[in-house]
Amino acid sequence: MSRSTTFVIVGGGLAAAKAAEALRDNEFDGQIVLFAEEEHLPYERPPLSKEFLAGKKSLTDFTVHDSAWYLDHDIDLRLGVRVSAVDPPAHTVRLPDDTTVGYDKLLLATGSRSRRPPIPGSDASGVHYLRTFEDASELDSALAQGSSLAVVGAGWIGLEVAAGARQRGVNVTVVETTKQPLMTALGAEVGAVFATLHRDHGVDLRLEAQAEEISTADGKATGLRLRDGSTITADAVLVAVGAQTNIELAEQAGLSMIDGGVLVDTSLRTSDHDIYAVGDIAAAEHQLFGARIRTEHWANALKQPAVAAAGMLGKPAEYVELPYFFTDQYDLGMEYVGHAPSYQRVVFRGDVDGREFVAFWLDGDNRVLAGMNVNIWDVLDDVKNLIRSQIPVDADRLADPQTPLPELVS
Repeated sequence: MSRSTTFVIVGGGLAAAKAAEALRDNEFDGQIVLFAEEEHLPYERPPLSKEFLAGKKSLTDFTVHDSAWYLDHDIDLRLGVRVSAVDPPAHTVRLPDDTTVGYDKLLLATGSRSRRPPIPGSDASGVHYLRTFEDASELDSALAQGSSLAVVGAGWIGLEVAAGARQRGVNVTVVETTKQPLMTALGAEVGAVFATLHRDHGVDLRLEAQAEEISTADGKATGLRLRDGSTITADAVLVAVGAQTNIELAEQAGLSMIDGGVLVDTSLRTSDHDIYAVGDIAAAEHQLFGARIRTEHWANALKQPAVAAAGMLGKPAEYVELPYFFTDQYDLGMEYVGHAPSYQRVVFRGDVDGREFVAFWLDGDNRVLAGMNVNIWDVLDDVKNLIRSQIPVDADRLADPQTPLPELVS
């Protein structure tokens, strides 16, 4: 690549920073321009609902690189700058002041934002969302010992915040429309484990309940009114009902879209030969599962940029990592790997009540689609091997802790 070659990266999170790093690691000596809409150096987001609210980490601890790194690696980092449009034929991005920056290759790592449902009262003071460091800082200030928090949504962020709040002595009520927490991610069988976990730690968990309104007084949130007419009093409200992908630039650029994301191939290239996409927005073709998979998790933001960077440099590369995520809530730590949107059964191995077990999601042929290890830390590679093998397993042996997992694929 010539020194006159320019690669533009749009995004201010982990994926954008890792893409710049991967390009330099691959000896790209052209110009790299990184546009980050926030004023902060690119940072990781999972700690916002985990270690930051627990008081274990500050922003610098989960900032990907310090400012000196960008200078040392000759990255033109433009903080607080939003890209307003992409012109693929002209190979330019437009900024709000109508200036343009040319690119030879473009990487979109625009991530997602908190979904904001049209609940009356949602614009009141004391209503929180969690996506940015500012969001987390405001929520942190609201979680004083002895106060009360109402959480709308029992997904990952809602439950992680609930756990952190309970450990700070906050009274927590969680309202969820489905019959178990984490239904979309884990299904009812494993969702029930998290329901028990939170109730054991004093959370008032309201399942199959709908928040109709955020009640207010003098412009400040005072709690929730539910569809059944019941009310919940709270000093603060967190709305955590999922994420909305930031795909507006991709749509405006005319890129092919699918299921709320940007359609990319196994090299993470979009329908435009010179534009790549990674992270939350990338609906990537996955050969093992024979499907396009788009997940809003840290592992994609960490690992996809190296593949995209290789593609931008004209090198062959494919993204073959299994979807992966993790959580820590109270005394439960877990890792999940795989993809099981249409599983047929769940097999448990170990002590479910004691929260030391492995769960497996199986298809109709007894092939392992996904696995989750809870407070057991030496099995992740074995679980991955089971998934990748696509070999039908004996469910009874799978459930038996005395049967070594490697034997099931031999």
